[in-house]
Amino acid sequence: MGWMAVIMPRYKANMAWLGLSALFWNFPAMALAQSQDPPVSAGADSSLPGPLPIGTSARGRLPEPKSLGSISGIVLDATGALVAGASVKLTREDATSILEVASNEDGRFSFANIAPGRFLLTITLAGFAAQTFSGVLNAGEVYTVPETSLTIATAVTEVRVVPNLTAEAQLEIREQEKQRVLGVIPNFYVSYVPNAAPLTPKQKFELAWKTTVDPVTFGLNGAIAGIQQAQNDFPGYGQGAQGFLKRYGASYADLATETFIGGAILPSLLKQDPRYFYKGSGSKRSRFLYAIANAVICKGDDGRWQANYSGILGSIAAGGISNLYYPAQDRNGAALTFENALIEVGETAAANLLQEFVVRRLTPGASTHQPVEP
Repeated sequence: MGWMAVIMPRYKANMAWLGLSALFWNFPAMALAQSQDPPVSAGADSSLPGPLPIGTSARGRLPEPKSLGSISGIVLDATGALVAGASVKLTREDATSILEVASNEDGRFSFANIAPGRFLLTITLAGFAAQTFSGVLNAGEVYTVPETSLTIATAVTEVRVVPNLTAEAQLEIREQEKQRVLGVIPNFYVSYVPNAAPLTPKQKFELAWKTTVDPVTFGLNGAIAGIQQAQNDFPGYGQGAQGFLKRYGASYADLATETFIGGAILPSLLKQDPRYFYKGSGSKRSRFLYAIANAVICKGDDGRWQANYSGILGSIAAGGISNLYYPAQDRNGAALTFENALIEVGETAAANLLQEFVVRRLTPGASTHQPVEP
């Protein structure tokens, strides 16, 4: 405890010194405060301003807020009857705010607490023409819009012209019937219009009929029959005029049955297009593959590509029917009939290649008609 006797006197002396120092330094400030006049309250002199609001300076007060106004009106129809449920939209000039109300059962509408300035009203109702009104709302004004009369909207009838696909296809057939290789050989079953109109069943039969009765068709069958007789093909028919007529009849029957079955009957039942659609663009490779593929695929009447059941089944049916009129020793069984059908597919692919790369150049009457877009 000896060290306490040493420290405490020094501690008390230091505290006394600090108190005297504080009194000395604060004395001038206290004297100055006592020498000033006491504050005067606002109630003591009405000429003095009262306390300023928080956030204001001594130079001035906050500006008074602009008084809000209101806008109201009434909606009528052309007969003067009140219109309920009309949509009334209020838009400010700067488009910063948009308000919308509906007219009540009395046809009235109103907007409250609207800041002054220019405004635009748009009044709409189904079946009526839209009405607009513009004005200027002053501060604190109760603005009444003149009575607004809605008029019945003018009926607008949209007429859409849809092309007659049957007539369009008929026009295309007429032009296809002018297509002749070297200006002579019929080339009716090729369309040079990629988006040609689909054929009706009647038009498919018409195309088959035109092909089988064309004079050039009769002449070509005569040439085929003559070659067959010269080579003594189908010896069961014999020689002479009788043998020639039999060969001619068999050749023509082959053409007619395959054309009608594969080009009219089955395409009508299966809704397929029997024509070859010329590509004519793209690389040679793409055109080559396109021509080969078209031996086993075709366009449907809906414009979509699908398996060419009409052409394949038509070849098989024609081969089976030929057993009725060929000599007994030359008739083929079912296996040979299917084999001949496959050969026919190959012949179709070869014909398509000629159509894609050669025949177009040799057909001066090739159709360039473009169908009307629906």
